[in-house]
Amino acid sequence: MKKRKVELVVLSDIHLGTYGCHATEVLEYLNSIKPKTLVLNGDIVDIWQFRKSYFPPAHQKVLKKIISLSAKGTKVYYLTGNHDELLRKFTDVHLGNFSLLNKLTLNLDGKKAWLFHGDVFDASITHAKWLAKLGGWGYDLMIVLNRCINWGLKKMGKEPYSLSKKIKSSVKGAVKFISNFETICAEIAIENHYDYVICGHIHEPKMETVTTKKGSTLYLNSGDWVENLTALEYHHQRWKIYHHKTDFVRQENIEEEINFDYENQLVEQFMELIRN
Repeated sequence: MKKRKVELVVLSDIHLGTYGCHATEVLEYLNSIKPKTLVLNGDIVDIWQFRKSYFPPAHQKVLKKIISLSAKGTKVYYLTGNHDELLRKFTDVHLGNFSLLNKLTLNLDGKKAWLFHGDVFDASITHAKWLAKLGGWGYDLMIVLNRCINWGLKKMGKEPYSLSKKIKSSVKGAVKFISNFETICAEIAIENHYDYVICGHIHEPKMETVTTKKGSTLYLNSGDWVENLTALEYHHQRWKIYHHKTDFVRQENIEEEINFDYENQLVEQFMELIRN
C-alpha cells in the first residue's frame, strides 16, 4: 500500500480507553500516511476515565503505531491535555524523535505556528474539575447511547444522528462557550504575532481566518476521534481538515501489524504508569 506523504499532521482528542473512541479508524488513518511530523494535541489517552478492565487491543495498537512512527523517523510531539493531565509532571522530556510537552511552536515555511490543547481557557477545568470530570463520564455514556441509536437508524435505512451536535447547536451556553474559546485563542495568537493557532479540546474541527485591529491569524482546530474523526494536515504550505468518514480510501491490507518487542515494552510501561 502506498502511503500519503504529509509534512505535518495534528491529531487531538482520541480518548483512548473510552467506549466512544474510534481506535480502529485512528489506526487506519495512521497506517495510510507517512508524516514528517506528528503532533498529538492532547486527550490522546483518557486518564480521567481510565479503567483497568477496558483498554482493548485496538487502543493498544494505536499507541504502538505512534511509537513505531517515531522509531522510523517521524518527529512526534505529544502535547498534554486535561484528560491526560497526569503526564504534565513529566513534560519537557525528549526521547529520540519523541517529545512530551505542554505547548509547542513550529516554524512552517517562514510562518509561526502555536500549538496547545486549549483547556487552559476552559473555566470548568480550571475552577470546577470535578464537574468537568462528571461531564466527561456523561459525554462518554451519551456517545455509547448515540451509537446504539445510529445502529437502529442504519437498519431502517436512515441517516445517522448526532446527539452531542444537536445539544451543542441548541444550547446557547454551549454555542457561546465554543465561540468565546475560538475568539480568545485567536486574539492571544494575534497579540503574540503567530500566523497559526492550533487547538483541540472542544471537539469542533474548524479552519478560519480571524482578523482584529491588531492583525490576523489562522485559527485551526483538529476536532476529535469520538464523533468527527478529523485531523489537520499541512503540506506544500497549505492546511486541510481531513475527514476520515469521507476522505479515507479503503485498500486491502490497510492494517499494518506491529510486533516489535520495543513498542510492546514501551506500551506496557506507559499502561503501568497510568494505572498507578
